[in-house]
Amino acid sequence: MTDRSAARLAWARSVLDDATLTLEAASADASFRSYWRTRHDGASWIVMDSPPDREDPRPWLAIGERLAAAGLHVPAVRAKDLDRGFLLIEDLGNRLYLSELNERNADALYGDAMDALLLMQTRMDCSELPPFDRDMLVRGLEVMPEWFLARHLGHTPSREECEVLEAAFELIIRNALEQPRCFVHRDYHSRNLLVVERDNPGVIDFQGALAGPVTYDLASLLRDAYIVWPRERVEAWVESYRQRLLGAGLIDANVDAARFLRWFDLTGLHRHVRVLGQFYRLWYRDGKPAYLADVPAVYRYVSAVAHSYPELADFAALLERHAAGRDLTQVAA
Repeated sequence: MTDRSAARLAWARSVLDDATLTLEAASADASFRSYWRTRHDGASWIVMDSPPDREDPRPWLAIGERLAAAGLHVPAVRAKDLDRGFLLIEDLGNRLYLSELNERNADALYGDAMDALLLMQTRMDCSELPPFDRDMLVRGLEVMPEWFLARHLGHTPSREECEVLEAAFELIIRNALEQPRCFVHRDYHSRNLLVVERDNPGVIDFQGALAGPVTYDLASLLRDAYIVWPRERVEAWVESYRQRLLGAGLIDANVDAARFLRWFDLTGLHRHVRVLGQFYRLWYRDGKPAYLADVPAVYRYVSAVAHSYPELADFAALLERHAAGRDLTQVAA
């Protein structure tokens, strides 16, 4: 047992006043944060371990309190030690959207998720959140050439290819910046939403929230890296959410279905270009291989959207020229 794991267990036993309880891994994410499940007096709890020097728990706590006040179902906090990075929180269970979604219930579950998203976007003041600005948008896109093209595929873009990348990235960035600003969860997808009995869905992993484009979380939800739906069905959900935004006054009638879909498509493209690089960075830099299995879906999203817009044809061709015939789930030697 490491010093950290021993301290975590001792803290949990202390706050629950139970010297016999044990901890078992509940989940881990792409950061340095981890989650541990325990049972006490017939109830299940989660210990969130968020080392302050790597994953300060204070943003999670502050944003969670605001989300709860806005009517979202986020884990309630029973105890906390912010100096050491330990929190005892409500156990929302293990029924992730990812494992629960199917053809029969998708409309209902996504309906709940979009209702919750609308609460976030209408009730959460984003004025004090860090902005999802040009610099952050650029940094997100630059992860892909560094970790996918250069590190994984072993290709350094030529001057002409750099110009293609810059033109595509500028188009994507302008699209994001022209949209209304609102609260952005940043990872609003099937691994961060749980099916719960009351006030579905349970929402987790919200600590990185920003003030950003109105379609960002919608694209994260409906163009999920971990579960793929037919384009026609996705676009029907997108239109249903546009109608919600119109009704709430977050967009006006000038944002017709075609314009909103373009916002959605290109915002999703920003996310997937970033993730395409990030999943390889998680392996090569951090030694986390689990995300490699999801790379093909992300790559297909990037290719499909790029092919849908003539302005991005050269960008699509560049990626295909170097990725064609490669097994993207296999790491380089």
